[in-house]
Amino acid sequence: YSTLTLLTCSLLMVEGHYTGHYAGHYGYGMAPPAPTQTIAELAIATPALSTLLAAVKAADLVETLSGEGPFTVFAPTNDAFAMIPPATLNGLLADKEALTAVLLRHVVPGAALKSGDVPHGTTPVKTAGGEEIQVTKNRFITVRSSAGRAGVIIADIMATNGVVHLVNRVF
Repeated sequence: YSTLTLLTCSLLMVEGHYTGHYAGHYGYGMAPPAPTQTIAELAIATPALSTLLAAVKAADLVETLSGEGPFTVFAPTNDAFAMIPPATLNGLLADKEALTAVLLRHVVPGAALKSGDVPHGTTPVKTAGGEEIQVTKNRFITVRSSAGRAGVIIADIMATNGVVHLVNRVF
């Protein structure tokens, strides 16, 4: 199986709504189950986000992502972090201020922005770190910041305090 297939299956099991059908299929008139975990709890329960979780812990942001929200989080997967040279990643993990800035660039406070809510074209949004990022929806959803660009690979993972979109790069 591919990494993406295993990641998707593990997230569906974490969310508790795998029914044997494709993701998001609940039948006519059926709503998806209400989320039961915060964004931080989802990250803890998802093996493909272990590097992100380590970074969030190093930056002391676990409590923030467990807070009331709502938040939209563009969560880099382990594969996204693996694209960063090891020395650069270790340096980032050791520099709490720089790490916090990078992580907060991936968090949009005040809204749980689902993929269906993103208008076609480019929408500027303000991050928790105060930076403006560009969220673009055409055939796919991409995110651009001053530091780079990422694509959403899995969207709309609902949490009690917001929504998580997995991205393929750290931006």
